[in-house]
Amino acid sequence: MEELYADYAAVFKVISEETRLKIIDMLSCGEMCACDILEKLSITQSTLSYHMNLLTKSELIFARKDGSWTRYRLNDSKFKDLKSFLDKISTDKTDCICK
Repeated sequence: MEELYADYAAVFKVISEETRLKIIDMLSCGEMCACDILEKLSITQSTLSYHMNLLTKSELIFARKDGSWTRYRLNDSKFKDLKSFLDKISTDKTDCICK
């Protein structure tokens, strides 16, 4: 369980930023082109690339090239894992670290 804390802490650090939360929210509606994300957030291409790089490296989103643009979508499996982890640490259990 110790390694899980470190792994999930790193993921939560990535999503603890407002712009990245907005990007995740947008991608919850389906795959989007970087150009559409740029338009809705009014940020620069380099700023978007920075955020998308962090989200992709944390495996929260998938990226695929589409011509000169990149299209992004959520990694549903990773979000299910996050939800399970939060449920596990926020409910009483026999293998809790306090026992």
